[in-house]
Amino acid sequence: MNIYISNLSYDVNDSDLRELFEEYGEVSSAKVIMDRETGRSRGFGFVEMSDDTQGQKAIDELNQAEYDGKVINVNVAKPRTDRPAGGRGGFNRNGGGRDRRGNGGGRSFEKRF
Repeated sequence: MNIYISNLSYDVNDSDLRELFEEYGEVSSAKVIMDRETGRSRGFGFVEMSDDTQGQKAIDELNQAEYDGKVINVNVAKPRTDRPAGGRGGFNRNGGGRDRRGNGGGRSFEKRF
């Protein structure tokens, strides 16, 4: 079972996560996701447990529990979906940012005479 854990303290590392979940059964892997640019935790991670029953017990008991000063969210991880090519979604090509003249936004607010 693959388990998603969010709202982790930035101080939590892979071994902390493994140790927390080993109380409920055998942990195949434990990984805190790190930001590529800063090297700092992104505040979430994944744990794989070989036994689904033990994994569900861990979810039931750890979801909304306080860990390292924060209330964590623990759920079954959803399968990763294919993302569109070109990086992050949500980029607005029709506005925002600055134009060549240094004006912000997609609309021009020039005075017209």
